[in-house]
Amino acid sequence: MLRTVAALTLSVVLVAPAHASAAEPPPRVPEQVGWGGAVSSVDPDASQIGIDVLRRGGNAVDAAVATAAALGVTDPFSAGIGGGGFFVHYDARTRRVSTLDGRETAPRSATEQLFVENGKPLPFSEAMTSGLSVGVPGTPKTWQQALRKWGTLNLRDAMAPAEALARRGFVVDKTFNSQIANNAARFADFTSTRDLYLPGGQPPAVGSTFRNPQLADTYRELARTELASLYGGAVGRDLVKTVQQPPVVPGSTRNVRPGAMEISDLARYQVERRDPTHTRYRGLDVYGMAAPSSGGTTVGEALNILESTDLSKASDVQYLHRFLESSRLSFADRLRWVGDPAFSQVPTEGLLSQKFADTRACLIKPDAVLPAPQPAADPNNPKPCEATAGPSNLREDAERTTHLTVADRWGNVVAYTLTIEAEGGSGIVVPGRGFLLNNELTDFEFVAPTAGVPHPNLPGPGKRPRSSMAPTIVLDHGNVVLAVGSPGGATIITTVLQILIGRLDRNMTLRDAVAAPRASQRNSATNTTPAEAEFIAAAATAGLQAIGHKFSQNAEIGAATAVERTKDGRWRAVAEPTRRGGGAARVVWVG
Repeated sequence: MLRTVAALTLSVVLVAPAHASAAEPPPRVPEQVGWGGAVSSVDPDASQIGIDVLRRGGNAVDAAVATAAALGVTDPFSAGIGGGGFFVHYDARTRRVSTLDGRETAPRSATEQLFVENGKPLPFSEAMTSGLSVGVPGTPKTWQQALRKWGTLNLRDAMAPAEALARRGFVVDKTFNSQIANNAARFADFTSTRDLYLPGGQPPAVGSTFRNPQLADTYRELARTELASLYGGAVGRDLVKTVQQPPVVPGSTRNVRPGAMEISDLARYQVERRDPTHTRYRGLDVYGMAAPSSGGTTVGEALNILESTDLSKASDVQYLHRFLESSRLSFADRLRWVGDPAFSQVPTEGLLSQKFADTRACLIKPDAVLPAPQPAADPNNPKPCEATAGPSNLREDAERTTHLTVADRWGNVVAYTLTIEAEGGSGIVVPGRGFLLNNELTDFEFVAPTAGVPHPNLPGPGKRPRSSMAPTIVLDHGNVVLAVGSPGGATIITTVLQILIGRLDRNMTLRDAVAAPRASQRNSATNTTPAEAEFIAAAATAGLQAIGHKFSQNAEIGAATAVERTKDGRWRAVAEPTRRGGGAARVVWVG
C-alpha cells in the first residue's frame, strides 16, 4: 500500500513539483532539528526533494535515491549516473547495518599496463581526460538494488523528481559556475561537454537557469527500462562509443586517448553486497565501508589507535597531535594493504584489530612527530612499535565527490557517498545523454609503488580501484547515534575521523564538529600536513609546530553532511556552513 500511495504522489510531483520555479531555490541551511526524518546534502534542491519523499511516506532509502538522482542534476561535476559509490544502510527493525558496493569496474581488457605508455606512466592529467580512465558505472544499479532490498518506491518513482528538476532547471550558483570555469579548457575540447556546459563559450552565469533536458530524457529512459538501456541497451551503446571514440572538437591539440570498454562490460556489471567494517570505540559500534573502499578500515584503525588515549582530557595540542599521528599510521597501512578483495587478500580483520592498533599506537610520542613517510606494518604478524611491511608512499587522488545522509520516521538511516572522481570526471559528456563519464580508473596505481613488492591496487580486468569514500554509521547498543560522510578524495578519511572524535571525544556539537577547521595528515613523504587557513591560525597550531608538525595551506578540506538522533527522539541534520558554498540540512517537521 505504501508503494502505491508514494508512487501516485510522486507522479503528481513530476507534473507539478512543489518548487516549480527555478527562480526561487530552497535556502541553504547548515542545521535543522525536528521530527519525521532528515536529509542533508550539499545542495538545497536535492535535499528538498529528499524531504518531499519522506513527507509523502517514503523511507530513508527512497529519499536517499531521490536525493542522489537530484545531485546528478545540480552537482553533476561530483556525481551522477556516469559514476559509482558506496551505500551504507541501517535497518531500524533489525538494528543491522548493511552495505552496497557500487564502485566502478575496469573493462575486461584492462591490464596492469593500462596507464603505461612507452614504458612510463602517463601524466595524471592526460590519463584523467581520456577514455582510458572511464570505469563501468555502478551508481544506477546501486539505486536499483537499494530500492529492491530496502525501499518502498520503484526506480521510476524515485527518479521522477530529479527528472522534473533537470527539465525545469535550477538556479546557477557560484559553486556550479566556478566548477565549470575550473574545467573550461578541457570541457571546451569535447563537442558534447562544450555544448552543454559552455553555451556561447562561457559557463552559465550565476543567477541564470540551467536546464538539462537530455539528462531528463536519459533518466526517464533508464527508469522505464529498469536500467536495461544502460547495461546493454541504447544508452550503454552510446556510452561505449563515447569511451572508444571521445567526441574531441576538430582541431583540438589535446591528446585524448580512447578506452576499450565494450557493451559486454556494462552487461556484466554487478553491485556487490558486502559486510560492513566494524570497530568498537568508546563503547560504541562504528560501521563503515569495506574494501575496495579504504574508508572503513582506515577510519577504524585510526580510532583503535586513539582508543588508548583519553582525548576528552587531553590538551588541544595533544588531542590534535594524536589525531594527526593516528591518521599518518593508518594511511601507511591503507596504502600497503587495501585493494579489490576479489583480486587480493585484504586483511580487514587484522587492520581493525585492537591488538594491531596497539602495536601502532606505541609509536606515537607526545613530544615529537614521527619520521615521514611511515612504513606500513603487517597486521598478519604485528610486532609492537615496529613497522615491517615495507615503504608506503602517498599518491594523491581527486577531491570531488558528494555525500548525503538521510534518516526517516521509523529510524532507518542511509549514509551514501557517490562520485565521478575528479571535478568533472573525465570531462566527457555522453553525446545526447546529458551526463559526464567518470575517471575512476585513475584511482589505481599507474605502476607498482615499490619494485618487487606486491601491490593490491594495480589495474586489472573487471577490477575495482581502491577508494577513500567513508560513509559511516555509529550505533549505541543497536541504536543510531550519528551518521556522517564527506567528499574530498583521500581527505575524506581524515575529515570523517576528525568529525567523529570531535563529536564523541571533545563533546563538540555535531554542527561544530562539521564546521571545525580541518587538517589532513596522510603519511606524506614531506611530513607536511595540508590544513585550512583557520586551522593554521588556531592557538593550538603553534604548539603542534613546536613538536615538529609542519603545515601547508589548503583552501578547503571536505564538505561533510551528517545526521544524529537527539535524546528526545528528534533528528538533527547538519551540513557545511560555508564549504562548497554551504550545504542544505532539512528535517520533515522543524521543532
